[in-house]
Amino acid sequence: MVGSSTRSTQWILYVLMSALGSMVGVLIVDLLMRKAGESGLKRFVNPKHSTLLKARMEHNAGWTVFLATLIPPPFPFTAVVMTAVALQVDRRKLLGTVFLGRMVRFSSEALLAIYFGKALLRYISSDLVEYLVYAFIVVGGLGTAFSLVKWWRD
Repeated sequence: MVGSSTRSTQWILYVLMSALGSMVGVLIVDLLMRKAGESGLKRFVNPKHSTLLKARMEHNAGWTVFLATLIPPPFPFTAVVMTAVALQVDRRKLLGTVFLGRMVRFSSEALLAIYFGKALLRYISSDLVEYLVYAFIVVGGLGTAFSLVKWWRD
């Protein structure tokens, strides 16, 4: 089976399916949140974030949602979508923007994986990375032990 790291065009199918999956997720949020409106938004989105997002949505909701689709986690994409839905952004515009933005993001990631993938895999398999992982485990273990001793004494 040909994977996405080869130069075949199979990656396009992966990108398309991922973008459609994201769009379906946004549709579910839309169907649940549209009825709740701005009053329901307070239950799910931090008021500080909500105020900032509302201000940006009033100027240009389409660009705000589009840019949010490009930013990887832990960016609160769902909060952006909920705010857009609560502000009654047109469903077709919202879904189209999410689909287009996700296509751009996932295509970029796929092309980067194709271009850098094999070199990155060789680097990750190197002895240097293995030793760094061991070092991080030791540092993490020592940090945990230190924290437990400090917690135990207090």
